[in-house]
Amino acid sequence: MGNTMRWKKLNSLLDARAFRLAFPRGAWEREWVVLILVVATILVALPHSAFAQSNSPQLRTDHPWYPGELSCSSFDRLFATQAALYRRVTGREVKTDEDKALASWYWRNLNYYHGEDASMNYWGDGYAKGGKNHEYWTGLFAYGFGLCGTTHAQWVAELDTLLGPCRSRVTGVSGHNSFEVWLTGGAYGNGKWALLDHDICTVVFNEDGSRLLSIPEIAKDLKKLTNANFKPERQHGWLIGGLHRSDPSAYDQFASAEYRAGYAGPPPLFHLRAGESLRRYLKPGLDDGKTFVYWGLNYMTDGIPGPERSLTWVNQPEKMFNSKQPSPYHAGQARYSNAVYTYKPDFANGSYKEAVIDESDKHVTFEFYTPFVIGCTPANPTKKGFAVYDLGAKNGLVLMGNATCPANISVDQGATWQAVGSCKDGLDLTDFVKGFQQYRIRFDAGAKQLAGTGLSMRTVCQCNACLVPHLKDDGTKVTFSSPGYGVVSAGPTKAQAQAHVVAGKFDSNTVTLELATPRHEKAVRLCAAGWQASSSPPTPAKYFIDCSIDGGKSWQSVVKDWEIIRRPPDPADFWSQSISWGDVELKNVTGPVRVRFRNTGGKNYRRAEAHLVYDVAQPGETEVTFAWREGGGAIRTARHVFANTKEDTSWSIPTGKNVETTWVEYKPR
Repeated sequence: MGNTMRWKKLNSLLDARAFRLAFPRGAWEREWVVLILVVATILVALPHSAFAQSNSPQLRTDHPWYPGELSCSSFDRLFATQAALYRRVTGREVKTDEDKALASWYWRNLNYYHGEDASMNYWGDGYAKGGKNHEYWTGLFAYGFGLCGTTHAQWVAELDTLLGPCRSRVTGVSGHNSFEVWLTGGAYGNGKWALLDHDICTVVFNEDGSRLLSIPEIAKDLKKLTNANFKPERQHGWLIGGLHRSDPSAYDQFASAEYRAGYAGPPPLFHLRAGESLRRYLKPGLDDGKTFVYWGLNYMTDGIPGPERSLTWVNQPEKMFNSKQPSPYHAGQARYSNAVYTYKPDFANGSYKEAVIDESDKHVTFEFYTPFVIGCTPANPTKKGFAVYDLGAKNGLVLMGNATCPANISVDQGATWQAVGSCKDGLDLTDFVKGFQQYRIRFDAGAKQLAGTGLSMRTVCQCNACLVPHLKDDGTKVTFSSPGYGVVSAGPTKAQAQAHVVAGKFDSNTVTLELATPRHEKAVRLCAAGWQASSSPPTPAKYFIDCSIDGGKSWQSVVKDWEIIRRPPDPADFWSQSISWGDVELKNVTGPVRVRFRNTGGKNYRRAEAHLVYDVAQPGETEVTFAWREGGGAIRTARHVFANTKEDTSWSIPTGKNVETTWVEYKPR
């Protein structure tokens, strides 16, 4: 008998009148025993996912500038959002290469600012030598800021997706890493390079305004062409030196180029389990306004710790187009925000298993993944620079409850473990996990021993405030989507990927990783990237990424014949590395997936990573809560419960005037 039929019979039997009619007088005693057995059988037969729901919620509001993650969580959504914004503000349709590039540039200027991000210790040499992030979605969702070379390396993934392979490159100029894009059609003919510098908010048109110029073209007549007062109408509303008048002086030389400098990894999903909530704050400080948790340089601007930018169009987007003056200086014009995960596993009803990757009667091991980055409050909160690297950091991961068993942490996919002592209420484990996007935590006690302890885990991450859905004045419409996906990763750090190596090795010309979904869920997509040494200047080679679902007996292509396509004029120097990346659909694969990286040029792979997107078990309802102020008054809240669905536009919030969004929270039900 199926579960549905069992429930129908049980509901009928539990109705008192139906019960008396169903069983003759004198027979009810034995039938009651049968009823109890039926109930017990049903409860045992039902999967644990029926007790607890999982989902990956995304929201979009009708805020004109900052609608939230659903507007930009895939390249298709992002390009549609950029085109609509560009059309609304400039009145131009987005059809040509030039307009596509400018729409992308415009959007990034409003959502990403110059600042120094902290390292994720990618190479295992410590934070100080960890290197910068080149992955697009992490840069956009976890940070929303980066140095000139960092943002432009990440941006390569977007522009190459928008226009085609090697249609963008990071360029070295005087004291700055800039950016060029290869445009075709119209005044560009078969193709010309054009400056598209997001970091210092600059594009330069030629004298008649018919096309954008490249860096070498600008350098030939630098003083005239970068003068914002020289034929300003040629700029079509885009101010030269949009952040500072002197910035374009960097274009006096053209020193180096970086092809294939960035990549896009897994989609930015925050999969929540039963008993878990995610609250995203727009401003630093969390609930008390005093707890500053971040992962970047501490500028200590205006008395508030952490990353910030005082010259940027972020948070004043309406002022950029047709501006006559550069962005005005305002201390803390753009800052980081926070994403707080609070997870209280229920050991009584079995829903805790949604996050478990290994257990016995003596231990339980949980996994944690986030598209954001785990931050910290430095031991010395007022110390400028990279104080986040110092030992003694707090507030990134804190355990609560009455559990007393020993615990262990792993940040390399279980390859190594660090004992963190015995659990206690308030145990702070931040130093073990800060700067990462994943961890495993093992409690040396079984579920029965942990039940009733009130154990919970609070993980505080840094995120981009621009991508938190904003409310607006005079009512806000909310769109909800819950694709029901989770992500499991082999990477991005070298140590996290090393735990999955099954053939070849890093620092050789081939390496193979193997990973599987954590609880035999159905994998629906594979994302992979290989970071290779490609020489300076790049020497000919073709790069491949293949996958296998049968232990290497047969292979399917993920990336085929990737190469570095050089388009002159080229500078004298080059970045000696590059990144190949791609993704492929999988047909509900429940077993291990192998991912092989190889090339025809004998190039060594410095590191590689692979990620599986999988269907979670029975995604369910999500409770969404917004908190906001109107005119600086008391906090107001609105709450709505959404069913699992691809898109729901049914909720409208009656916001008033002078609305300031405080936080938004997602919670499975």
